[in-house]
Amino acid sequence: MAWDFLVAKTDLRQTQFQPATLPDLGEGEVRLAVDSFALTANNITYAVFGEAMRYWDFFPAAEGFGRVPVWGFATVEASNHPDISLGQRFYGYYPMSSHLTVQPRKTRGGFADAAPHRQHLAAVYNQYSAVGAEDDLEAARAILQPLFITGFLIDDFLDEHAMFGAGSIILSSASSKTAIGLAFLLKQRGGAKVVGLTSSRNVAFVEALGFYDQVVTYEDLATAPMATPAVFVDFAGDAAVLGTVHRRFGDDVAYSCLVGGTHWEAPRGAGDLPGPRPILFFAPDRVKKRQEDWGPGGFETRYGAAWSAFVGDAPRWLKVETGHGQDALAETYLSVLEGRATPETGCIVRP
Repeated sequence: MAWDFLVAKTDLRQTQFQPATLPDLGEGEVRLAVDSFALTANNITYAVFGEAMRYWDFFPAAEGFGRVPVWGFATVEASNHPDISLGQRFYGYYPMSSHLTVQPRKTRGGFADAAPHRQHLAAVYNQYSAVGAEDDLEAARAILQPLFITGFLIDDFLDEHAMFGAGSIILSSASSKTAIGLAFLLKQRGGAKVVGLTSSRNVAFVEALGFYDQVVTYEDLATAPMATPAVFVDFAGDAAVLGTVHRRFGDDVAYSCLVGGTHWEAPRGAGDLPGPRPILFFAPDRVKKRQEDWGPGGFETRYGAAWSAFVGDAPRWLKVETGHGQDALAETYLSVLEGRATPETGCIVRP
């Protein structure tokens, strides 16, 4: 039976499964059966910013509800497209549903979904990559790759601006997987000190990663010694943390970068702050710029090299947990939403 997992837009804890009708395929359409997907804090960010950044628009749902986007794998179950065959597998952006119908436009490595309702949305989310049979790194790819690419883009942005002359680059929510990816890259690049802000319960994990030069708890943020000028990369989206950083460093904040909302229930927007105005980082815009700057294949080559090094190290600290079926999906979603998943855990759901 086909189904959708729906989340109330005004109360992210309110969820339900709804039976879905699988329509007859039109000319050129393909139906994909979802094999597996990852659930991370990144997906909660999609829900938190669902209206503001149009994430709800990718996979429409009943009034008042949304289908949270996830990254994962699916197999072609039915095809009316001459170049897409039954049994082919694709990695990409899916709803938390059993199936997705797409209108493929062939690309070099797979296809782009040309469905009319997706054409005004960020193109990077419409790309699907052909993959072979499942391998040992498939779970890590679903969990980490969508997050690592954001870290890769931020690292590239900071490098383009010579790190804004920073003595330290401070990352909030340092145990989040996006922050871990960025810290990995910054540590390799060298120069500015990489400082991780985290809760006291996660200090040991963050220190053991080896990617941060200094780990500071939120309680010690106002007083712990940190090199200046400071660049702040905010994955938490917490007004209190953002305010503390700006009030402490003032004009010594060289750049303030807003990325995510892992502290999704905390108030956002800290009002007037000392130092520079925080700027939202939107990864799809950076992808588009670098694809133009680096030419055909240039982005993929640079990103691929960085990703290979990162994913090769991931088994050292990442523990994959896999759940099967609707009950596991509902429980895993709430666990991630409420921050009960430990930072070393990567959650995979098989519908």
